[in-house]
Amino acid sequence: MGKTIAIANQKGGVGKTTTAINLAASLAMNKKRVLLIDADPQANATSGLGIDPKQMTSSIYECLVDEYPMRSAALDTCVDRLQLLGSRIDLVGAELELIGKDDRENVLRRGIADVKNDYDYILIDCSPSLGLITVNALTAADSVIIPVQAEYFALEGISKLLNTVRIIKSKLNPALRIEGFLLTMYDARLRLANQIYEELKSHFGDMVFSTVIPRNIRLSEAPSHGLPAILYDPNSRGATSHMQLAKELITKDRAGRS
Repeated sequence: MGKTIAIANQKGGVGKTTTAINLAASLAMNKKRVLLIDADPQANATSGLGIDPKQMTSSIYECLVDEYPMRSAALDTCVDRLQLLGSRIDLVGAELELIGKDDRENVLRRGIADVKNDYDYILIDCSPSLGLITVNALTAADSVIIPVQAEYFALEGISKLLNTVRIIKSKLNPALRIEGFLLTMYDARLRLANQIYEELKSHFGDMVFSTVIPRNIRLSEAPSHGLPAILYDPNSRGATSHMQLAKELITKDRAGRS
């Protein structure tokens, strides 16, 4: 049965979508069957994997609003073993349409339950808003990865997100846990970046991934070519760091199961 991981932080620009695309691709390269769910109306994870949102006949919108089967909506991507449940701008309207539904916080969880055995990992790229779709993502998830940008205000939004996680745990998903904090856009030459890593470690200890994601031009360029970094430039630091992250996650999961 697949493990569902939400990638969330309500602070924008911290590298959520970059993490989602590249971790999903790296897990697939490690022979894992992966589904990436783009739960952000901006649809950057969709276009970042070379899929035009306008060309899709079904997306996460239909899965949430009409409870359309995910298995029928999932698309193959440029990476073997990686499928995508894409997003379009009409996802913005799904929040309003979900409000009238019974058990509206559990719609995504029900959809995922039907496909959980098809995959080893299901990753959900959340939008920066903590609206009903992100609540659905956290309710459906087994755990959450929190990307944290290596900059001055990095720790600012974490307390709000942790509070949201606590509320979801108490009311909707008691099993939800934090998979880890991931430091992104890291520049080892900057004293501030190292200070933030140390601060994260002192606050959260083993919940901080050993892998850090560096600032990397190739990582920034890859989405404009519709490719994850591992296909765009496999030897770039951006690609190798996400491969290392995938291996760290797989090792952690093996240790947890043994």
